[in-house]
Amino acid sequence: MLTYIANTAHYKEVLSRVPSVKHTLWIGTADIKDLYLETGNDIKPFLSLIALLIRRGVEVRLIHAKEPGPNFREEFDNYPVLYDRLERVLCPRVHFKMLIFDGKEAYIGSANLTGAGIGMKSDSRRNFEAGILTDDPEIVAQAMNQFDEVWMGKHCKTCKRRDFCADPIV
Repeated sequence: MLTYIANTAHYKEVLSRVPSVKHTLWIGTADIKDLYLETGNDIKPFLSLIALLIRRGVEVRLIHAKEPGPNFREEFDNYPVLYDRLERVLCPRVHFKMLIFDGKEAYIGSANLTGAGIGMKSDSRRNFEAGILTDDPEIVAQAMNQFDEVWMGKHCKTCKRRDFCADPIV
């Protein structure tokens, strides 16, 4: 399956997969802000879902390019499990946007982890986004490899932006 995703489909097709993750969720984004999801008849912060996954034993990795804004940080503080168990890396060169679900499906596209990018926003306030959602093993493996190389700091020693990196991986 290879599905082209545009505009509101990001929210419906991509984020709707997050609650059913069983083992691993890898998230890569340049920008991250407070973000909300519709779950049944309720609207919940994305971070509440991440905290729930972590409590269920799901490994959640997050790579992002810059520190989130104050609204995200305030929401983050509501979920103490995130302090110790959300695996997080900051890399100012990350510009990719991807979510990898249990190593079996991947979203690769333009949408940041923000309301205007991939989250709930009215159509008049949403970014124009595009991406693919796939379970093609070769594409998923390539996305995982790229994510893992950054995660492990493969590029840190030769990075010409190290002066801008607040917390070098290596």
